[in-house]
Amino acid sequence: MRFDIITVLPDLLQSPFAHSILQRAQKKGIAEIHVHNLRDYSESKQKSVDDYPYGGGSGMVMQIAPFAACIEKLQSERKYDEVIYMTPDGVTLNQDIANSLSTIENVIILCGHYKGIDQRIRDIYVTKEISIGDYVLSGGELPAAILVDAIIRLIPGVLSDETSALSDSFQDGLLDAPIYTRPVEWRGHKVPDILLSGHEAKITAWRHEQQLIRTKERRPDLLND
Repeated sequence: MRFDIITVLPDLLQSPFAHSILQRAQKKGIAEIHVHNLRDYSESKQKSVDDYPYGGGSGMVMQIAPFAACIEKLQSERKYDEVIYMTPDGVTLNQDIANSLSTIENVIILCGHYKGIDQRIRDIYVTKEISIGDYVLSGGELPAAILVDAIIRLIPGVLSDETSALSDSFQDGLLDAPIYTRPVEWRGHKVPDILLSGHEAKITAWRHEQQLIRTKERRPDLLND
């Protein structure tokens, strides 16, 4: 799967993609991540990509021409399944969205900055708008990194244990059950006996019960859904 991320701050995205699972996915050739500097597509001598908003108001707005030039260049080279804009007023990212996006081949991700991007970019080029929560960040780079991480770990061959992603929180609409490892007892706190029993059916039932309890306590809205 190929990700093309368009940003005014490409250096901000170097570290998230250079370690752990995302790095391994790229080395295996399962995922490609390409970061494009929006300023390279500016026609101004100063390489500016923003201007004052029409109608007045605070902040600066990212211009349409640099985005259009970069998007159209990429689209001339290959077909893209989605052009995604990371924005607080998009649909909130959840596991279902990540699952769906993990099945496609090529995606462009736009990172806004300043006050936002010219609405015409959204009207003409963007096919999906995604938010990572009801709050505002300085730009779309960190949300883009979160989206890419959420997608890549679901692609077959990325995780060493293929069943790991399938048992994550939210995959079945519930939070995950408590998990434990060695030692069995630490400062008087013991691992539940059921997990040491070796009885697979009973362990599965216990975990499902714990999922329901934890979800009811922490995210009852998931049960309502």
